[in-house]
Amino acid sequence: MKPTEALHEAGQSLWLDDITREMLDEGTLAQAIAELSVTGLTSNPSIFDHAITHSDKYDAGIQALAERGYSGEALFFELALEDLGRAAELFLPVHRATAGTDGWVSLEVSPLLAYKTGQTIAEAIRLSRRAHRENLFVKIPGTEQGLPAIEEAVFAGVAVNVTLLFSPEQYRAAANAYMSGLERRIADGLAPDVRSVASVFISRWDRAVSEKVPENLRNSLGIAVARLAYRSYRDLLESDRWQRLANHGATAQRLLFASTSVKDPKAPDTLYVAALAAPNTINTMPRATLDAFAGHGKLGALLPRDGGDASAVIEAHRGFGIDIGQLAGQLQAEGAKAFTTSWEDLLQAINTKARALAREDGKAG
Repeated sequence: MKPTEALHEAGQSLWLDDITREMLDEGTLAQAIAELSVTGLTSNPSIFDHAITHSDKYDAGIQALAERGYSGEALFFELALEDLGRAAELFLPVHRATAGTDGWVSLEVSPLLAYKTGQTIAEAIRLSRRAHRENLFVKIPGTEQGLPAIEEAVFAGVAVNVTLLFSPEQYRAAANAYMSGLERRIADGLAPDVRSVASVFISRWDRAVSEKVPENLRNSLGIAVARLAYRSYRDLLESDRWQRLANHGATAQRLLFASTSVKDPKAPDTLYVAALAAPNTINTMPRATLDAFAGHGKLGALLPRDGGDASAVIEAHRGFGIDIGQLAGQLQAEGAKAFTTSWEDLLQAINTKARALAREDGKAG
């Protein structure tokens, strides 16, 4: 049994944190589904920035859309929805076989809206309706301003992937927003079966503290945070509040581990995949990490229900001046800023390509 298959059999979904038109055209995504137990896919502005700027596969689409009057964000979303629509079709069999639990793809709202509640709500609803896919999540950041947008989007029936979560506290806030949206649907006589995942980012913790802690603590903070988030996840599923929602037919928001590629070259390249296995959770990983785990990964013990030694690891970090709460807020702000930078680069690259292609077409004519 391949390591990826063993992980899937342990109850964790393996999602690919990547998408390119080459993957779709050349069949590599279909191959990953067939051979590596991949059952979903996530995307973000950085992924699309790299995909579009490093390929000519999008040129014809950019040119055609530009000729129809599309530009900037509108043009990008047309390209992204085409790619994600094709990916969604590939995952549709597993989506239906798992009654909607698995087989999802994700599209992020504009990062420029990370701190704009009203505009995020409107954009999430628009993108969900525009995509018209039963297995597409709209990604909304779990910022302070994003939380009411999550509640409103869920109330409106939008499937939401809550992104940019870094701590158990941020995860719980996102879960509360999700449940509030469901409770409002039930109060209004609406079906509560609106799906969601909550994405907790892991590796950026260790990168942030790598120069501040001794060797024996390096690459341990992200896993400790993940363990505490998992404990919170299990606590929530056993809570009276969730049990009441489940009694009305609601389906639990699943915990997703994101940013699971290893940043430290001295650490094992499968560190965060091997350490974060747990049933009814998701691990989304870039292709290099997926291939590494498929090639030489080993499935260890599942995440402990009680968090294991996570609290002790975090206390050890506090001993070196690491303020976990402050750092979580900093990482979330930095993540939002990084996505904004990628977004701006992406839109500039698209518009530059559109102008260049128009000039070439003019010369040819």
